[in-house]
Amino acid sequence: MNTVDTRWEKISKEHTDKDIIKEAGDIIKNGGLVAFPTETVYGLGGDALNPESSRKIYEAKGRPSDNPLIVHIADLKDLYKIVSYIPESALILAKHFWPGPLTMIFSKSDAVPYETTGGLDTVAVRFPSDKTAQGLIKAAGGFVAAPSANASGRPSPTSAKHVYEDLQGRIEMLLDGGSCEIGLESTIVDMTEEIPVILRPGYITEEMLEEVLHRVEVDRTILSNLSKAAPKAPGMKYRHYAPKGELVIVSGESPGVTAYVNERIKEGVSAGRRVGVIATDETIGLYDDCLKKSVGRREDEAAVARRLYEILREFDEEGAEEIYSEAFDYGGMGQAIMNRLLKAAGHHVIKV
Repeated sequence: MNTVDTRWEKISKEHTDKDIIKEAGDIIKNGGLVAFPTETVYGLGGDALNPESSRKIYEAKGRPSDNPLIVHIADLKDLYKIVSYIPESALILAKHFWPGPLTMIFSKSDAVPYETTGGLDTVAVRFPSDKTAQGLIKAAGGFVAAPSANASGRPSPTSAKHVYEDLQGRIEMLLDGGSCEIGLESTIVDMTEEIPVILRPGYITEEMLEEVLHRVEVDRTILSNLSKAAPKAPGMKYRHYAPKGELVIVSGESPGVTAYVNERIKEGVSAGRRVGVIATDETIGLYDDCLKKSVGRREDEAAVARRLYEILREFDEEGAEEIYSEAFDYGGMGQAIMNRLLKAAGHHVIKV
């Protein structure tokens, strides 16, 4: 693709520069791309109703074109313009979780091109809570297609620095709103099924959804790599979030995990390799000297989620060739954390 000059503009969350937001909106209206912060991760925004804009997004990321894009809105009324049917259950979820880190999948209207939906008759929609994101969406015409603003397969960006590393010269503007609050992508729920189905776990957990709807199902491939079908939502099919070094998840009781990883550290260091470890505050001191990093206290899942992608990128900067990560519980946000780790590791898990 042709190289462009990427403008890096700092944006205050409290006092958004309306002129810069208008410029960014005009770039999207004119078919360009703008990276911007949300409460989850940074998004790469283009005009969701312009087929050429969606093609540009795929090209800038190096993303497979059958991997659907999420359409971001900033007004609930706009949902009716891009979907053909809204079930009552979706309105209930919107009342409780929008604006926020929840994406819902609907049957699309004719207004949404297939280039945006990865060729599917369904469309994924989110209403972010981040004020900069909302301002940009409105300035851009109300419908912004925005996957995570990273090169395809890389860890999602939680800061403007990460975006610039991956997309400099490929996008017209980068809106720098600081670090993202959540750090993992939105929860995705398929509302086209009789019983809503979680296709990607996130900050809005299965338990939170069940409190509102009483019954939701979870796609059985969330924590596996069994699916051979075309992805119905972002992040379902392809290897994602991966560091450059080989990542392995080590699962089991803590003493066995520590012993196994320390043996790998010893072997790796002796062979001259740079070895990394992802641990928690409770266990970081149990590992031998290497590029070891803590994601925080194990019980503070929100902090673990917020730190995960940053750590994976730090390992890249430090040249880690092999990385070993502790496993996390599958309940609550732990499900989302493990989903991202498994994708990043290509489902390479050692049980001890």
